[in-house]
Amino acid sequence: MVDPTRRLRDVVFVDGARTPFGKAGPTGMYAETRSDDMVVAVIRELLRRHPELPPERVDEVAIAATTQSGDQGLTIGRNAAILAGLPTTVPGFAIDRMCAGAMTAVTAVASGIAFGAYDVAIAGGVEHMGHHPMGQGIDPNPRLMSDKLVDPSSMVMGTTAENLHDRYPHVTKQRADAYAAASQHKLATAYADGKVQPDLVPVGIRSTELGWGLATKDEPPRPGTTVEGLATLKTPFRPHGRVTAGNAAGLNDGATGCVLAAREVAEELGLPIRMTLVGYGFAGVDPEVMGLGPIPATERALRSTGLSIEDIGLFELNEAFAVQVLTFLDHYGIADDDPRVNPYGGAIAVGHPLASSGVRLMTQLARQFAEHPEVRYGLTAMCVGFGMGGAVIWENPQWEGK
Repeated sequence: MVDPTRRLRDVVFVDGARTPFGKAGPTGMYAETRSDDMVVAVIRELLRRHPELPPERVDEVAIAATTQSGDQGLTIGRNAAILAGLPTTVPGFAIDRMCAGAMTAVTAVASGIAFGAYDVAIAGGVEHMGHHPMGQGIDPNPRLMSDKLVDPSSMVMGTTAENLHDRYPHVTKQRADAYAAASQHKLATAYADGKVQPDLVPVGIRSTELGWGLATKDEPPRPGTTVEGLATLKTPFRPHGRVTAGNAAGLNDGATGCVLAAREVAEELGLPIRMTLVGYGFAGVDPEVMGLGPIPATERALRSTGLSIEDIGLFELNEAFAVQVLTFLDHYGIADDDPRVNPYGGAIAVGHPLASSGVRLMTQLARQFAEHPEVRYGLTAMCVGFGMGGAVIWENPQWEGK
């Protein structure tokens, strides 16, 4: 007979960490570094930071990658766990929801924790876009196009962003450029104030030409970015378009990871509790306007938790494209420069290594919660390739109204 006292458990975010993000390509700092070694560095750092967590108490390792081949293949959650030194009794798996891979890794293991299948789990993601360019090796079913199931533009993410500009002409290129410049400025300020560095894991890197080195800071940021400079950039997805390399996230390499646990287990082990999971939602939209995905995903998360957008005091929105964030803000009546939104800047500045980005959003939100005890709830949300969105709502354990 099943235990009649069995109940769902609270799930808490214990800690998160990430590698510095690099520029993809032969000149990027991770050009000769393996994807799985980046994940290993993150897992080891999480265990180093928390000696109170016995490695054998980790019940699952879920690691996301959008391109699951080469050094991102071989069920990366399992092989990274072994390489990181976790006992062979700790299982692992790989997961793919494109840009929301790490976010889905978190919600998947969190659901297992709530249900009682796990006590503690590690979730994260990796993307080495230098080794695995977006779309590498895919073979889309021709019926997607021949049966007109999706618009051809849905296969190119930059074109889907141009489609958003078409649908919402009040989101101009000038407005997107201004948002992008602000993201760069906010990240530069956060770096100057020492708010980014605590989340970074130094990674040993190798170059045939330069020898061994250490990656200690993000490579993509352009702190001197100005609106005037952005106005001169080319529009690669459409002649006289509005999406540029300056108002979109770049092609990047990087890995993220976090520790999740049942509240009572975290208390038993003496683990810190930085956030509590409240609810989440994933939703689909027309693939040719995939940037709208966070809106219905957020609606679903709010509906399932009984909250409203007015209850959200901090927003971590993934900046795949400036236009995508701006349509979200317009939908909810939030100003472009609202201080609650991406206080440390976003992916336009720091980078977006696809499947890894969801946990970056969560780790930054956890740090902001500690700075803002007046805020009770925060949202991490992102658009997802091929017409999806994801949103996760968190509660601040430091909330002063508790």
